[in-house]
Amino acid sequence: MDTFVESHDFGDITMIPFCTSSSSGIGRSGKNLADHACSGKWLDGARFSGSESEEELSTWINDLK
Repeated sequence: MDTFVESHDFGDITMIPFCTSSSSGIGRSGKNLADHACSGKWLDGARFSGSESEEELSTWINDLK
């Protein structure tokens, strides 16, 4: 992922990192990606366990606005 974000220009794009995991959190992953990207607006991300419903994910997305 670091190499990917280093080689792309995110310009005016807002990035919201997320991951799925049954145990570990997202940690500093979003911050690390933002540091490597050097462009774009990076918001705090979230970790999902994989059992979230479509409604829960929609609520999370809508709350980002």
